[in-house]
Amino acid sequence: MAIAMKIASQISKSSWIRRMFEEGERLRQEFGADKIYDFTLGNPDVEPPESFSHELLELAKNPLRGMHRYMNNAGYAETRGAVAEKISRDAGLTVPADNIIMTCGAGGALNVVLKTILNPGEEVIILAPYFVEYKFYIDNHGGVPVEVWTNRDTFQLDIDAIEKAITAKTRAIIICSPNNPTGVIYPAESLKRLGGILKHIHERNGHLIYVISDEPYARIAFDGNHVPNIFPLIESSIIVTSHSKDLALPGERIGYLAANPRMATDGQFIEGAIFSNRVLGFVNAPALMQRLVAKLQDESVDIAEYQAKRDLLVRELRGMGFEIVKPDGAFYIFPKSPLADDVEFVKMAQKHHILLVPGAGFGAPGFFRIAYCFDLKMIERSIPAWRALAKEAGLNVG
Repeated sequence: MAIAMKIASQISKSSWIRRMFEEGERLRQEFGADKIYDFTLGNPDVEPPESFSHELLELAKNPLRGMHRYMNNAGYAETRGAVAEKISRDAGLTVPADNIIMTCGAGGALNVVLKTILNPGEEVIILAPYFVEYKFYIDNHGGVPVEVWTNRDTFQLDIDAIEKAITAKTRAIIICSPNNPTGVIYPAESLKRLGGILKHIHERNGHLIYVISDEPYARIAFDGNHVPNIFPLIESSIIVTSHSKDLALPGERIGYLAANPRMATDGQFIEGAIFSNRVLGFVNAPALMQRLVAKLQDESVDIAEYQAKRDLLVRELRGMGFEIVKPDGAFYIFPKSPLADDVEFVKMAQKHHILLVPGAGFGAPGFFRIAYCFDLKMIERSIPAWRALAKEAGLNVG
């Protein structure tokens, strides 16, 4: 075999998201782009804020000497300082710049964290529905993923189920709020309760369990909802995030990780994470993007556009009989599949030129994901096709 058996096996189990996106490319070539309704990949079609273009132009006109050279593996001091200042305001506590490491997106940050903390065979709890790459990231560093369901009716944290899943091998818990794929926001009360449980375990027997908060959608919240900062709520917490969604920069691979200053091991963790950032081959986050995002920590894409798309889809799909938990943020909807087999439902949708991702791709069979970070006109054009699909699936179409 030309490649490792493990990789060959993982490819066969790999992301439904990419698989469906590639199917969309084939259908667009066959039928034309305007006749395909692709809701698969969370790849924003909005442009970055004008302030990004302004800063990019300024830097191009007035380049800094040496700005493309290596820097500290953790990133530029001024960028880390800007990130720390933003988090400090959000958390209501002082986060030192030394607790920030600039990374190649949230995916890079997650791999850095997991390499830093995991011993072979240790367990990482992931909460279904979950981003499927979590399993591969955990495996990259010798860990074992343990799936725990959120509440199946609300997708909120099931703290009792999480507590029951903790064993002597548990090393970390990954959470994502607003969540991909459900769009729900976990309230401060739930996070505080989880933090209390983990603190009690640590104080009782010295067993430190990290909570890794994956937050690329933290600035995309609707209806006045607030995404609570995890640092005041869980002492052993680490934020990993990127500017792929909030600044619409997914191709630039710029993000960071931040260690809670209340965590007793924050200094040792940061030392290990800087080393891991280097030896994983990231070396450092992209220099140009670090310069730019340092001045954009309070910026975001237009959230109102996403909310309008959410409202349109939720209203129309509920009117067709789809069961939906209304998202609080991000740009995903995770309805219940009208068919028991969500993969069969997704195949049925393809006949109507609607491209979706089955819930099985997120560890949640019986559901499906809609990404709505696309042109509003495409979403509006898709409504008749949705009605035809709902009718074929046996829903009570109004």
